[in-house]
Amino acid sequence: MKHRVLFVCMGNICRSPTAEAVLSELLRRESAGLEVEVDSAGTHAYHLGAAPDERAMAAARRRGIEMSSLRARLIELGDFERFDLVLAMDQGNYEHLLGMAPPQFHARIRLFLDFAPALGRREVPDPYYGGPTGFEDVLDLVETGARGLLSALAQSRGPKCCSSPGDDDQTV
Repeated sequence: MKHRVLFVCMGNICRSPTAEAVLSELLRRESAGLEVEVDSAGTHAYHLGAAPDERAMAAARRRGIEMSSLRARLIELGDFERFDLVLAMDQGNYEHLLGMAPPQFHARIRLFLDFAPALGRREVPDPYYGGPTGFEDVLDLVETGARGLLSALAQSRGPKCCSSPGDDDQTV
């Protein structure tokens, strides 16, 4: 079964491309048998077509993760049908996604860190206006979340692997 995962943040140059690159790299290194299509998008068109933030790319490179080929794009209505999971980096983007998605796709929209409950937090903070340590912190959170997501996908035996309590139509 092929899974389709879309990561979403505000501008698609820091958090969501980092998550896309980390999950893609973990799939390549550790989960060769798992079929997952991974992409990222933004809720706002601030940086369309731009490469990820230089600080995000530098932090990722230090961990052996390359993301320079990624380009910012805006989420589209068709993404809600195309992707099984649409994972928001924070509450604001989560609410934005719920506001734009047709109701039948609401169950596909989740907070990314729901896959890392041991962290005790639900949001990946935006490092854009901070210093370099913010990008390292984002990578730490994203790596933990990506491992939790991979675990959930690997344990999947059907279309409802990653549903939240009360989500009857969640598909992954």
